Amino acid sequence: MTKLSMKARKEVIAKFSREYQRVGKKGKGEILDHVCATAGLSRDRAARLLRQPPKKYDARGRPKKEKGKENRGRKPKYHEKVVQQLLERLWEEMDYACGKRLVEGLPAFVEALQRFGELDAPDWAAEKVLAMSASTMDRLLTKARKSVTIKGRSTTKPGSMRKADIPIRRGTDWDDAVVGFMEMDLVAHCGEATVGDYVNTLDMTDIPSGWTEPIAVLNKARRHVHGGVKTVQARLPFTLRGMDSDNGGEFINDLMMAYCKAENILFTRGRPYNKNDNCHIEQKNFTHVRKTVGYGRFEGQRAVDLLNAYYDRYRLFANFFLPSAKLREKYRQTTPGLHFGRVTKRYDKPQTPYQRLLLSPDVTPEQKAALQTHFLTQNPAALKRDMISLLQLIEAEALPNARPQ
Repeated sequence: MTKLSMKARKEVIAKFSREYQRVGKKGKGEILDHVCATAGLSRDRAARLLRQPPKKYDARGRPKKEKGKENRGRKPKYHEKVVQQLLERLWEEMDYACGKRLVEGLPAFVEALQRFGELDAPDWAAEKVLAMSASTMDRLLTKARKSVTIKGRSTTKPGSMRKADIPIRRGTDWDDAVVGFMEMDLVAHCGEATVGDYVNTLDMTDIPSGWTEPIAVLNKARRHVHGGVKTVQARLPFTLRGMDSDNGGEFINDLMMAYCKAENILFTRGRPYNKNDNCHIEQKNFTHVRKTVGYGRFEGQRAVDLLNAYYDRYRLFANFFLPSAKLREKYRQTTPGLHFGRVTKRYDKPQTPYQRLLLSPDVTPEQKAALQTHFLTQNPAALKRDMISLLQLIEAEALPNARPQ
């Protein structure tokens, strides 16, 4: 007997199915004999297929979906368009965070939007978004994520002054740091050329909590950098205990050393040509400055004022509402006889810098109370609108191809 193809079997079943369901016992037996002999099926299998209503198949031999009948399997839970749109909006407003960070950051973010009446979506849609898992969020955002592009990277040029007077601290020495020890660096907004005067961003980040403070300065002169550090210290929600920088002359100088001594601040520096000693601030330079402000050239006091107006809002938005995960463990699994292996990294639960400060024993109860009061006054939607408007003005000030003579 020639073995029939799957498509031919389906055609035989479809041909005799309706008649099989109408005839009596004797007729059913005759049809079964014929179908078993023709299609090569067992009697139980043939009878089960013949008892089912006839199906219609498409050109590829797949059953057509009948109107009014749903497919088998688990029904989709987040198929509503309004849920998808709300998720994409929140993801965009939270600076395109990954699913793991979204899951941890969305409750506080949505609660703040509802507190200020900024969530223009039904409550049931918000509840569905908050009930999603991290993997579900990543899956639903797959298409939207493809449209987001990330620019290249840029570095600043270091200087050298009085290094022998400032102790060296490696990146691994920050592992046991308490809140108040910060890394700092300058991000140059020089465009394509480093000649002439151009605006810089002084970026400072607290190692344990991730609290980050960017501030624009007119140029790399030590007096401007020193003024930026004083401004940051005055608005920090915790006590500044230590600062670590690279070996640039804008940091390694008498003015900065005298300031740290007078304020009882521990001042250290990284090893020359070892960027990993300042890995925390290098990461923030990209996420908090380059991804938002870009790589254009900025000159003059107006550019400084616009950047600082933007940073005044972004620092609140990022520190209060954008969670991040911190690396807790990293090890390499080596294979005997080989010099390489698989590197495994383990991260802690994503939290915002604000949440980490509230949990820290290094922050006083008075500082925590002031921080909580400040948090309740922040409207993330309003901050985001102001940031977008200011970025448009900042882009108008940029000189991306400027090469000063």
